[in-house]
Amino acid sequence: MGGKKLLFNEKEVYHTLLRLTHEILERIPDWSDLAVIGIKEGGAYLANRLVELIEREAKTSLPIGYLDITLYRDDIAMRDDKPVVHSTEINFDVTKKTILLVDEVIFTGRTIRAALDAIMDLGRPKAIKLVALIDRGKRELPIAPDFTGKVVPAAAPRKIRVEFGKTVGKDKVYITQE
Repeated sequence: MGGKKLLFNEKEVYHTLLRLTHEILERIPDWSDLAVIGIKEGGAYLANRLVELIEREAKTSLPIGYLDITLYRDDIAMRDDKPVVHSTEINFDVTKKTILLVDEVIFTGRTIRAALDAIMDLGRPKAIKLVALIDRGKRELPIAPDFTGKVVPAAAPRKIRVEFGKTVGKDKVYITQE
């Protein structure tokens, strides 16, 4: 097992999120039907950060929800351990909404596929736009983020670790060798 290398310090994470916020606001001009869904756990923290920035920059209010995709995973039957299922907290109708689906890292695309299935079980959104802080590449499915913080090719056994602090300014991103 190797060490970890810092990719983003707290200032770089903040500036990346601010850039993503501006890109989102520029490319999605109609905010009236916009809603945000973060994939638990890391995507939920990232979604909170983005909503804070979008609301501040656009002077608007957005519905936000949190999605647990555990039971939608395509590897659930192959796992030896029992998965821990968390609650999904989406208190708005996704039908006819433009959904910003948020996750901290995209790699194979399988988590996003599971999230899309879960959202479609809740209704029929007008559109779903994917936001990822880090894109690792090496996709197994034809899924790509619409908004990306940074592309960091990191094949296995390397991993990307995103650490979100309880307060803004404590967020960091590392690449590890495991």
